[in-house]
Amino acid sequence: MFMPPILLEAMLFASGEPIEKKRAAALLGLSATEMDQTAETLRAELVGRGLVLMETEHALELRTAPEAAGVVRQFTESEFSRDLGKAGLEALAIILYRGSATRGEIDWVRGVNSSATVRALMLRGLIEGEEDTHGRRRIRYRATTDALAHLGVSRADALPRYTEFTTALAETEREERAQEGEAVA
Repeated sequence: MFMPPILLEAMLFASGEPIEKKRAAALLGLSATEMDQTAETLRAELVGRGLVLMETEHALELRTAPEAAGVVRQFTESEFSRDLGKAGLEALAIILYRGSATRGEIDWVRGVNSSATVRALMLRGLIEGEEDTHGRRRIRYRATTDALAHLGVSRADALPRYTEFTTALAETEREERAQEGEAVA
């Protein structure tokens, strides 16, 4: 059974990262030979377009065509040089003044879902994430030195009103924990 490459292309595009050939074949209901044929057809259809099909022994991935590297680089550099915007600055401030924060903590402070904002900050290299060591499977984000440079300071405690904000934040968190303890009791 020959599978039109449109489904493979859509899957690879939606993924945004390499997909194992075995997994792609299973999802599309293809044999290994049919998967190879479909990948080859897609590769041929992409010739002269902005995307190429990258292939290793075990995986497939869509990437921008090498011929487009210059314009793609300009685009990404212009995107990263844009203003962070209110959401980005809010999330970055939360991380900086707390020392680190999980996405849930950022969401709670901002009152909205911050996943796109956190992702944008990570792509710009302004924050980095590490698995929380408190036994939970969540990522704790902290600011990078690039974030400090972007803001024109060399240390987080050089940020405006740093002591005032961190003290108020710690007090608010203590009060919340006390209220939670009362609610449980």
